[in-house]
Amino acid sequence: MPVPDPDVSAGMCSVTLRQLPVRRVVEIAASAGLACIEWGADVHVPPGDRSGAEQASALGLEAGIRVASYGSYFRAGRDGPDDFAPVLASAVALGAPRIRIWAGDVGSAEATPHQRRAVTAVVRSVADRAVDVGVQLAFEFHGGTLADTAESALRLLHDVDHEGVRTYWQPPVGAADSDALQSLECVLPWVTAVHVFSWWPGVQRLPLQAREPLWCSVFGLLRCSARRHDALLEFVRDDDPARVAADSAVLVRLATGVTP
Repeated sequence: MPVPDPDVSAGMCSVTLRQLPVRRVVEIAASAGLACIEWGADVHVPPGDRSGAEQASALGLEAGIRVASYGSYFRAGRDGPDDFAPVLASAVALGAPRIRIWAGDVGSAEATPHQRRAVTAVVRSVADRAVDVGVQLAFEFHGGTLADTAESALRLLHDVDHEGVRTYWQPPVGAADSDALQSLECVLPWVTAVHVFSWWPGVQRLPLQAREPLWCSVFGLLRCSARRHDALLEFVRDDDPARVAADSAVLVRLATGVTP
């Protein structure tokens, strides 16, 4: 029997509130009872902005919120090792233990062998740099990349074969609960964090509680994996900051396994 892991941390991606300044993001996360934040590179912590990264980290620490990760938009294969330097610099300044990266910019069904090799080579190269400073890399589990399905993500992880490379997971858009859970089970040994949201049907955003049966099963799998995971709220209905509290309450309850 696996030993249950109680340490599933409930947090938030700063892109959930990308329209708000860093200080306000921290305040909302703290008031919602969240433990960590993944800081996005698009607005809040741009690559190469060390002072901005240090400020985000400091404000979080003051509020008792740790840095979960640095949510970059580095696309291996399209972007090369030189493009990774400012990304890594910001992650280090932020104190992020992990950088989220993207597995290229072509979906697995369309990718040529050359494109797959290019992504693999770049990931290996930048992973070496990251682990030298104590930072892990993890793929965004997302359409339009080589991590768009569990099978392709798993193949990529095996091809890269690097101790410093793992993956995120999120429910594939439009997938039924059973199919989504099957994809998680496939990559679970490599999952370090999950992006949490309830979209149905398609990309229609719903309150997190709307897909609670799915997320109950997801967190059950995570807690029994004997490893630590960050569960990061990503997006709320209408991008409304006022909805963060309600979705966070559901997230915290699910992450801790507390029944209502």
